[in-house]
Amino acid sequence: MNILSTITFLPIIGVILLIFLNKDNPRLLKGVTFIITIIDFLLSLPLFLNFRSTSDMQFVERIPWIEQYGITYHVGIDGISLFLVLLTTLLSMISVLACWQDIQKKVKEFMICLLFLETGMIGVFVSLDLFLFYCFWEVMLIPMYLLIGIWGSPNRRIYAAVKFFLYTMFGSLLMLVAILYLYFFNGSQTGTYTFDLLELYKLTIPYNIQVWLFLAFALAFAIKVPMFPFHTWLPDAHTEAPTVGSVLLAAVLLKMGTYGFLRFNLPLFPSASIDFIPLISILALIGIIYGALVAMVQKDVKRLVAFSSVSHLGFVMLGLFTFTVQGISGGILQMLNHGFSTGALFLIVGMLYERRHTRLIDEFGGLSKVMPIYATFFMIVTLSSIGLPGLNGFVGEFLILLGTFKVNVTYAVFAATGVILSAVYMLWMFQRVMFGEVTKEENRKLKDLSLREIIVLIPIILFIIQIGVYPKPYLSRMEPTVKNLIAHVYNKADVRR
Repeated sequence: MNILSTITFLPIIGVILLIFLNKDNPRLLKGVTFIITIIDFLLSLPLFLNFRSTSDMQFVERIPWIEQYGITYHVGIDGISLFLVLLTTLLSMISVLACWQDIQKKVKEFMICLLFLETGMIGVFVSLDLFLFYCFWEVMLIPMYLLIGIWGSPNRRIYAAVKFFLYTMFGSLLMLVAILYLYFFNGSQTGTYTFDLLELYKLTIPYNIQVWLFLAFALAFAIKVPMFPFHTWLPDAHTEAPTVGSVLLAAVLLKMGTYGFLRFNLPLFPSASIDFIPLISILALIGIIYGALVAMVQKDVKRLVAFSSVSHLGFVMLGLFTFTVQGISGGILQMLNHGFSTGALFLIVGMLYERRHTRLIDEFGGLSKVMPIYATFFMIVTLSSIGLPGLNGFVGEFLILLGTFKVNVTYAVFAATGVILSAVYMLWMFQRVMFGEVTKEENRKLKDLSLREIIVLIPIILFIIQIGVYPKPYLSRMEPTVKNLIAHVYNKADVRR
């Protein structure tokens, strides 16, 4: 079996194992899930080590599936999807360890949802057949809905879960219509009915059709990013989700939206993509500034981090639609950076919530005196999130701003204000939670991080520092793919106009 298929479906084998285990033994259930995710992560490492710096799809597997309808099991990765697959396997493994104490009810069902979610997420990033991609896209939706709706906070978890489901489903249905249109259009043009993405890249689609298809795909992906004004489901979903749900939602699921623009919208609809640059860029800038301003007034730490995602993903979208090597490479790297930084922030907030059962900023103060190890991790991740030079966030933001300056100085100036605002709300929140006097008696009794919690955070901290100091291994692997994508867009756009 191809290594990508093994990585994708190994969690399903874990699900089958869990089904036969006694649900009254939570340690065994968590242990088996943890082992499966460790194996999956270790199996994914050769993808990075053996990846060639070319623009070709690698580790490709193609098997006829439903031949009469042109559906194939076709998977592969390139410089765009490589790091998203690795991010998924790493954070899935970390998530199981992170929820060891947190999840005490319906443990078996929780672990099954987690493994199903991992398969769905990896499948989205490796699919090269539109039918297969859509199947994984929908598979991923259900376990996340259950994670929020069953294991979320008691206040408004059902509301948040339903809102998340309806938003995503609405976008998905329009995308399905566009996929079917592409399928029949390709059949009418070439005589071959296929969902194969690499074959569909070769299509010459009239401009007026491109515009409508671009909008259908873009709506589905914009909701998932989420871009302004489709972001309203995100703060509710993050606030109500269990810690691990928030981590995977922020670190991986949101990247499916930005990945979708790169994999589908830009190469399939190049002329429309170029003409939509101003609209997407302006919406991205609004998201950057609006997300930062709203984050500044939040009283709940988790909600503040949720709105910071709206701002940071706005940066990614701005970079992708510069159509420059620096902008797109910075956007892809920033997807990875956001996964580490915001994923770690949600883990850190979750660790505090386990101890105090509140996330209100006013309830804390002076925690650095009581929990020095916790404060150190919190500080590194906070500085990473605001883009301090030497940490991962700086590299991605610098490349995005560099690419943006090359095409539109005004956009770059507005985007730079987002960097300043992110420093304001993150440092202000950190100062209020960590410094000053210990105002609450409950805070004096808080225990510092346990060994398990330190082990959960250390891998993420190492990546935060490593990417900030030496990003070349990442940029060198994605650059050929990015250059090929830009050349494809402009070449096809010239033909189709």
